[in-house]
Amino acid sequence: MNQADVSKLMSQLRIAVKPHRNLRNPDGPEGRLLKLRKTVTALVKHERIELYYNRADEARGYAELLISNAIRYGDRHKATMELADYWLLEKQLVHKLFKVLVPRLENCNFSYTRMYKAPRDYPGMYYRKSVLELRGNPYPSLLPDYTNNRNLIHNVLLDEARKDYRREKLAELADKIASESAVNAEKVGSEGDAKEAENVEKA
Repeated sequence: MNQADVSKLMSQLRIAVKPHRNLRNPDGPEGRLLKLRKTVTALVKHERIELYYNRADEARGYAELLISNAIRYGDRHKATMELADYWLLEKQLVHKLFKVLVPRLENCNFSYTRMYKAPRDYPGMYYRKSVLELRGNPYPSLLPDYTNNRNLIHNVLLDEARKDYRREKLAELADKIASESAVNAEKVGSEGDAKEAENVEKA
C-alpha cells in the first residue's frame, strides 16, 4: 500500500475531539449533546459565535470532524450525510456545508475553525469566554492590525529616514534661497552704484 492510500485511511483532523468536558446539564447526557448540536449548528449558520470556553472547545472538535468528513467523502457518502443530519439541526445548513463550506475549506492547510479568548465580564463572576469562528468568514478580523503601529522598529526607522530627508531638502531650499537673495542683492547694489555714477556725472 503506497503513501497516498495510507493518507486516505488516516484521520485528517487537525483539532482533537475532547469529549471529557465538564458541561453540566439538567437534562443529563442527552441535554449536553443537544447543547453541543446547537453550538455546531450556530457555528455553521453564523460562522462566528461567542460562548463559554469549555463548550466552544468541545464543539470545535465536532465541527472539525464534520467539515473534515464532508471534504473527504462528499455528499454521496451515507455515513457523512447521517453525521451532517445529526449535528446540523437546521436541515438547510446541510446544503451550506457541502456547497459553500467544502469548496472554501478544501484546500485549507490549517484547522477549519479558529478560537480566540474573549474578554471577561467585569464586575461579575469569572467565566472564561471565547469566540469560535470558521475560516474565511465575511466578518472583519478579530486580530488587531499591527502594520500601522508607529512603535514598531521598522516604522520608527522609516519615520527618522523621512525626517532626515525633509531636513536635507529644507537645507537645500534654504541654501538656494540664500544664494538667490545674495545674487539679487549684488544686482541691486551694482544698479545703485551705476545710478549714483550717473547722478554724479549729471551734477
